[in-house]
Amino acid sequence: MGRALEEAENAASRGEVPIGAVLVRHGAIIAADGNRTRELADPTAHAEMLVIRAGAAALGTDRLSDCDLYVTLEPCTMCAGAIAWARLRRVYYGAADPKGGAVESGVRFFAQATCHHRPDIYGGFRESEAAGLLREFFAGRR
Repeated sequence: MGRALEEAENAASRGEVPIGAVLVRHGAIIAADGNRTRELADPTAHAEMLVIRAGAAALGTDRLSDCDLYVTLEPCTMCAGAIAWARLRRVYYGAADPKGGAVESGVRFFAQATCHHRPDIYGGFRESEAAGLLREFFAGRR
């Protein structure tokens, strides 16, 4: 989660919402990035999406069933869908997102009967640090 927080800080320094993600396979980082929606003019360039794409490209497969995702904020519906399609093994996230999250908040994507893959979910990792980055970023915007 430490590396995901670093990626979130890097995103903030680029003027992006400070969310970072890391994809890990067998204890090794295979992809790490932060949000790049503004930089790439791409609303799908969330940190989770970027590391899933990079991990799939690095491994040459769309099935990442032996990979774990570390992300600083609870994934949204779009990212939860990508997590399911990639068949990630586990998701560890920092801060909950009652407004936009879709894992343990909102639509609870993985709890839906139509969800074809449910990773193990662990929330609250370094939550105060992740939430603090977001609070500080948005306070500076107001």
